[in-house]
Amino acid sequence: MSANNRRFPAEWEKQQGILLCFPHNGNDWPGKYEAIQWAFVEFIKKVATYEEVFLVVIDDKLKTKVTEMLEMAHVKISNVSFIIQKTNRSWMRDSGPIIVKNGTEREALNFNFNGWAKYKNINLDKHVPNAVANFLKLPISQVMYKGKPVIVEGGAIDVNGKGTLLTTEECLLHPSIQVRNQNFTKTDYEAVFKEYLGVTNVIWLGNGIEGDDTHGHVDDLSRFVNEDTIVTIIEEDKKNNNYKPLQDNLKRLQNAKLENGKAPNIVTLPMPKKIEFENLSLPASYSNFLILNKCVLVPTFNDANDRIALNILATCFPDREVIGINAIDLIWGFGTLHCLSQQIPV
Repeated sequence: MSANNRRFPAEWEKQQGILLCFPHNGNDWPGKYEAIQWAFVEFIKKVATYEEVFLVVIDDKLKTKVTEMLEMAHVKISNVSFIIQKTNRSWMRDSGPIIVKNGTEREALNFNFNGWAKYKNINLDKHVPNAVANFLKLPISQVMYKGKPVIVEGGAIDVNGKGTLLTTEECLLHPSIQVRNQNFTKTDYEAVFKEYLGVTNVIWLGNGIEGDDTHGHVDDLSRFVNEDTIVTIIEEDKKNNNYKPLQDNLKRLQNAKLENGKAPNIVTLPMPKKIEFENLSLPASYSNFLILNKCVLVPTFNDANDRIALNILATCFPDREVIGINAIDLIWGFGTLHCLSQQIPV
């Protein structure tokens, strides 16, 4: 396969399905694991209404249990395929493969997940890209640069499919916190993005939101909704810790250019009110939505801004249904719909 023919399709391009992994690690949601399982069933149900679900489960016993739960919830089971593979966690956006087009063929990329450079128990998650690629009968490539594996999570990048990518300096360039690739520069990352994702233009945002376990994933901040429009979250309360970094990101976007030299259209999304559980501030964000073939699933948080965010996104996606999914339990695991999923382009 020629390496320079790769392109990472945008999320709104035609999908074969969505990769999900049924939660089995209760430690990711202490005290809420029972609720999480049913929240996840509802998530699967919504996706399966529109397209195929590729559902990773750790073993046959869990597959049997999940099948019963899906049947109870009247999920369209014919749209669910099971992949039996042990995992540490369920965050498929980050541990799963990224599927790109290479010419007319598809190729799975393994971006060498390392637990966000924070957690040690990742030895099972490391095998997810191969398991998924084998199931889909796709060739898989390990992402390398100058002879070394490159670590980038799917949640750290967002693309418009035409050559522009969004990411953050906090996640990829911080010199001492959760360092993915020691001594990597913007130039290094941009070379990797060009070779493996077909990206010719990178828009660098600054910092992520408070409480983000990943240290600055862009899918909690700013997302492409079409090839020239970016939605970005802003905080109205000047006393809130998120106010300044989100204003800085907004300014960067207003000064940014797309791959064609034009300025992107910028649409702002509100933030929900601060969500705290025990003594933690949780990274709740409406930008963690998931785009499906005919639908957009948006995390909601029992908040007055839920309706505002849904209405804004409905105007961004006039040809898709925009549906809120209550994520008040999911966010206790520090992520919601987009973090838990990975699209499989056709």
